[in-house]
Amino acid sequence: MLELLLATDINPSDILERTSSTLRVQSVVQLSLAPAFLLAAIGAIMNVMTNRLIWVADRIERITRMDEEGRAGSLVGDLPSLEQRRNFAQSAVLFSTLAALTISVVIALLFISAFITPQIGQLTALAWIVTMAFLVTGLGLFAMETRVAAHRNRERLKEAKARRRMERAEDEVERELDAAD
Repeated sequence: MLELLLATDINPSDILERTSSTLRVQSVVQLSLAPAFLLAAIGAIMNVMTNRLIWVADRIERITRMDEEGRAGSLVGDLPSLEQRRNFAQSAVLFSTLAALTISVVIALLFISAFITPQIGQLTALAWIVTMAFLVTGLGLFAMETRVAAHRNRERLKEAKARRRMERAEDEVERELDAAD
């Protein structure tokens, strides 16, 4: 990109002349608004992803510490799904970060295009497409993380119901034995 700027025979006065038009600058700013809003949205999404990643990592650490102390009990059964959730969340944050980086490149390309003669619309469009691919991948991985969390919660509910049924059955047998005495 820098080579593109340097390869064109533009002197600083030409740059000032090309951007001195208020309409041209307004046009570039207007074109960059959508990518800028997308960048803000990606930041908000990453905040949610990061908070979930921190929660999962803390939970893994607490269960591991409790297990070393012999106090984890059935919580150790959560570790495989928590590890899977951490992997999905880390990957989601990575791809979202890449999306933020490439949308920043799109914004830069929009402003650079006002200064240079060669048309870089195709490069800008390609950067936009790459941004969307990274963002969709990040969101897909985040959806997988939430799906693993929901699946584990359903498993826990089934386990709790089974334990309650077992306890009730044991209580009923105990009452029958007491009544028989």
